[in-house]
Amino acid sequence: MNKVTLSGILLAALTMAGCGDGAKSSNNDQAQAATENVKTDSASKKIVLFFGDSLTAGYGLDDPADAFPGVISRRVDSLKLPYKVINAGLSGETTAGGNGRIDWLLKQKVDVFVLELGANDGLRGIPVSETAKNLQSIVDKVKAKYPDAKLVLLGMQVPPNMGADYTAKFKNVFPHLAKKNNMALVPFLLQGVGGVPSLNQGDGIHPTAQGAKIVANNVWAILKDELK
Repeated sequence: MNKVTLSGILLAALTMAGCGDGAKSSNNDQAQAATENVKTDSASKKIVLFFGDSLTAGYGLDDPADAFPGVISRRVDSLKLPYKVINAGLSGETTAGGNGRIDWLLKQKVDVFVLELGANDGLRGIPVSETAKNLQSIVDKVKAKYPDAKLVLLGMQVPPNMGADYTAKFKNVFPHLAKKNNMALVPFLLQGVGGVPSLNQGDGIHPTAQGAKIVANNVWAILKDELK
């Protein structure tokens, strides 16, 4: 809800509280009209859906709104772009879990779909072929339901201790998937943050609020062109 409209609603409410019965009807009409305008503005906005795991959800942050989708949402609002950001991150989510969850989320309109999954697969050593299969299935479902939706894929990498062969194959899943499905690609979501202790929480995996701002910049560099 924008500040101008909110001020209008509050002003109407305060006026009703200070006036006699004769003015209530008129002020009620004003408040109702203001509220309807807010609903219309919100309904007219296109939807950007962030679908991911704890990195999207903001695990460990004092305020989940400080996760990178929240940072991007505030940027979208400040630029007065006609989009509403929805954070559908779920901590612990794997690509298999996401493939099972996506159908429910697609009941709402999606104009821009941002996919961030795979990190938990990698940390668990799930076969890369399974990760790729699940990600493709998620993309297929989005394209089938909303063929005009713009698609953005957030690339991930796994630590080298997973083995050179697994690490290389995992990394290649994302550019391959993006090319195959004509998706915009953020090569590595955690660029500039991963492996930097001061930008990560105690677990060394999840970004701090400051780290999330850098992650948001990584995403915004690609996403902004999809919002034109």
